[in-house]
Amino acid sequence: MTKAAIAISRSSGPAAGEELGAAVLLQLEGESPDALIVFASPGQDHEGLLQALTASCRPGVLVGCSSAGEFTSDEAGVGMTCAVGLAAPEMHFAAAIGRGLREDRAAAAEALASGFRGRDTPGYRHHAALVFTDALAGFADDLVDRLTLLTGGVYRFFGGGAGDDARFEHTVVFCGTEVASDAVVALEILSNKRIGIGVRHGWAPGGERMRVTEAEGARVGSLNAVSTAEVFESHAASTGQLFDRGEPVPFFLHNVLGVESPEGYRLRVPLSVGEDGSVGCAADVPSGAAACIMTTTAASAADAAAEATRAALAQMDGNEPAVALVFDCVATRLRLGQEFGAELAAVQHELGSTPMAGFNTYGQIAQAEGQFSGFHNCTAVVCTIPR
Repeated sequence: MTKAAIAISRSSGPAAGEELGAAVLLQLEGESPDALIVFASPGQDHEGLLQALTASCRPGVLVGCSSAGEFTSDEAGVGMTCAVGLAAPEMHFAAAIGRGLREDRAAAAEALASGFRGRDTPGYRHHAALVFTDALAGFADDLVDRLTLLTGGVYRFFGGGAGDDARFEHTVVFCGTEVASDAVVALEILSNKRIGIGVRHGWAPGGERMRVTEAEGARVGSLNAVSTAEVFESHAASTGQLFDRGEPVPFFLHNVLGVESPEGYRLRVPLSVGEDGSVGCAADVPSGAAACIMTTTAASAADAAAEATRAALAQMDGNEPAVALVFDCVATRLRLGQEFGAELAAVQHELGSTPMAGFNTYGQIAQAEGQFSGFHNCTAVVCTIPR
């Protein structure tokens, strides 16, 4: 049976590590966690935190990343550190890291996959991995696709991009006591009980269907052969909104780009406007794809998060969850403000007494059969881990 512990701290450095480690041990009745997952504010002394945390509760493996807002069932905010401990004798865990994403993402994906033990550890029916990546290094969509191919399609992936409180300057991931940027980490989870993964975003087209006529990576040059900035300006004028090329983020938080896929619209958050009228997004946009400007409401976001939670619970073959991990975009938190609490409340309502923990990410990862798979923005990803 899996036991879970959730601890959160506003302290810094070694003091936070000692505080979190003691709380995890207390909740696990003195048992060291087999796996420890850590989300930490970018202002935290990460090395001191991880060293003290490892010394205080002696986890079997540890993974995590910097964050852009942290939350549990009881508390939500910024500037905190959260730790989730799992004592699970019926599961097998392994931690892996891939470095050098910018220079060679193929090699980084191969390094990560080579750390998985599923092929060498028989007797487990279900294979999954929690993945945290330095999304500022780019290519997250391609990274998820490569991991899927390298693992033969038998692994289900979930997680997100590390954050830095919406500064978009420097993010890091953790593997053991190592703090690394330009890297990706994973927690491999092998089990005989199925993990639930739910993915929903609650956005709908707010304008005409267009073609991406020019794009390179995450920079979109034109839609329907018109500069992307002009397209957004036209949409703002027709909907009575203010769009300022010099300060576009307030508009972009409420008007994201949806890239059409067989599963629905995959969201991309616009972040900046270039002098040439191109728009830089938080993740890659393929040239030639169909796209729409998307809109949503606070109620739709809460409904989507609740639906993602129900989808995760429905996949658990009747087993009870020990804990839920929740990942949603920093853009969602910034857009909703205090109303982000309603989204968390909607998730908790579906979970009942099951505790949850999570953080606001720079993009969300979900790769699972029957789900909206890949790398997302402004999308709620909910994972339920069986008791």
